[in-house]
Amino acid sequence: MPQAMPMNWLNLYMIFTLTFILINIKMYYNFNSNPKLNTLINKKIKSWKW
Repeated sequence: MPQAMPMNWLNLYMIFTLTFILINIKMYYNFNSNPKLNTLINKKIKSWKW
């Protein structure tokens, strides 16, 4: 329903991508500030067999 949308689809898509990028940046900084979590995730990645 285009009438129900307050803005066009391109604008909505841009907002979604921006929020996604912001969440990624926040997770990246939390990942760097927590070394215990960092080593745990690295061990998990190294133990995977592709």
